[in-house]
Amino acid sequence: MSVTMTSSRPYLVRALYDWIVDNGLTPYLLVDAANEELQAPMEYADNGRLVLNISPRAVRHLDLGQEDILFSGRFGGRAFDVRVPVHAVLAIYARENGQGMLFSDGDDQQPPPGGGDSNGGPDSGDGKGKPQLRVVK
Repeated sequence: MSVTMTSSRPYLVRALYDWIVDNGLTPYLLVDAANEELQAPMEYADNGRLVLNISPRAVRHLDLGQEDILFSGRFGGRAFDVRVPVHAVLAIYARENGQGMLFSDGDDQQPPPGGGDSNGGPDSGDGKGKPQLRVVK
């Protein structure tokens, strides 16, 4: 039996946001500015990336949702409603010390249909179904 799981990225973003704020630091998002669903002031993008301060002091109405991160912020003195698709988040980190998490493109990939071997196990013998852990520093 194959179990399809939702992306872990929105859960990790929320957990790291809480951890950063609880430690009195400033949470920043690094976002793929080329994402077509992104709604943000693109004049602040650099090399296809956009850095957003999402601290409680910098934004209003922050919603760290499953599909989108929504908030209102000020950029260059003007108000802007921002929508960041969670899959466009490349990293969340503390501005002061850089601690956080960098996401790779493969973080949200679903396993192939069938879920592995004929017994429903995670390993079909081709090495693609083995669990993988990554050290986060």
